[in-house]
Amino acid sequence: MKTIKVENIFLTLLRCFFVLVAAGVGVQLVRSEMFREQPVWLLWMIFSGVMLSALFAIAIDMLFARKRLDVITAIYFGLIIGLFLTYVLRLALASVFPDQTNMVRMLALILGMCISYGCISILMQTKDDFRFIIPYVEFSKEIKGAKPYLLDTSVVIDGRIADVVRTAVLDNRLIMPRFVINELQSIADSSDKLKRMRGRRGLDILNALRTDSSIDLQIYDHESSDMADEPVDLKLVLLAKELNGKVVTNDYNLNKVAKLHDVDVVNLNDIANALKPSFLPGESIGVQVVKSGEEAGQGIAYLEDGTMIVIEGGRQHINQNITITVTSVLQTSAGRMVFAKVA
Repeated sequence: MKTIKVENIFLTLLRCFFVLVAAGVGVQLVRSEMFREQPVWLLWMIFSGVMLSALFAIAIDMLFARKRLDVITAIYFGLIIGLFLTYVLRLALASVFPDQTNMVRMLALILGMCISYGCISILMQTKDDFRFIIPYVEFSKEIKGAKPYLLDTSVVIDGRIADVVRTAVLDNRLIMPRFVINELQSIADSSDKLKRMRGRRGLDILNALRTDSSIDLQIYDHESSDMADEPVDLKLVLLAKELNGKVVTNDYNLNKVAKLHDVDVVNLNDIANALKPSFLPGESIGVQVVKSGEEAGQGIAYLEDGTMIVIEGGRQHINQNITITVTSVLQTSAGRMVFAKVA
């Protein structure tokens, strides 16, 4: 908050200084030889025009408070390239038509306008593929190094991703597509209370990731034309394929869709299951039976990590601490289930 206030103070001082400079330019302009013999009212109009131009520039600056560097630099370099090509073209036309100065000037003006527009348009459409940095130009792929991780809606709402990232297990760049944020926002605005709470939790987790300076999180705005009418899950898979990244999720269906498109998936449930203690058939465990199972005589118990244990003959021991013997373990992407019998 202090940094934002300091920036606002400096911006205010800069704008005041700009107004003073504009006033000085206006005074110098009306005192110049060009306007020395002009009437006073015209001099005041010229001075007022300079001041209004300065105020208009400040108003435009304040209107677009959040500016994107890639957009500004795309326009900047597109204009420079367009003017340079126009200059070269004008020299070529002047050598071909040495006696047609006015025609060359008009042709150069028209072609220069078209070339500048074309250069700016091309750079605006490819700004997500190349990054421009002032004062030097660095042409590099926006997604560099190891494969980036693209976050799914479910994994942000789940919340465990923040703790996992802070452990530095996932130390690559995190990408949060804009369409996923939009889906989170729609969930947070839902009329259903449970969905609304889940959506708000996801937005809180996302804000926590963004404000953590140790986490490299990027909001990705670009969306290609082939994603326009697709559902969010498929958009995420297509974007991961385009960026050669991995999808981070705990959604079983998204996991399957990504594998169909040959996109790598980091499933948080798989990570959690891999970190759970393994059990071998014949191993004894002490548990508390908390409820009855679906089949006759079955009892259900849970370990501290949430692993469900189905106990044959455990129904008669509900709310009791007993020792069980593991008979088998079922491992899936949805979780781990242990089958056992009363020892």
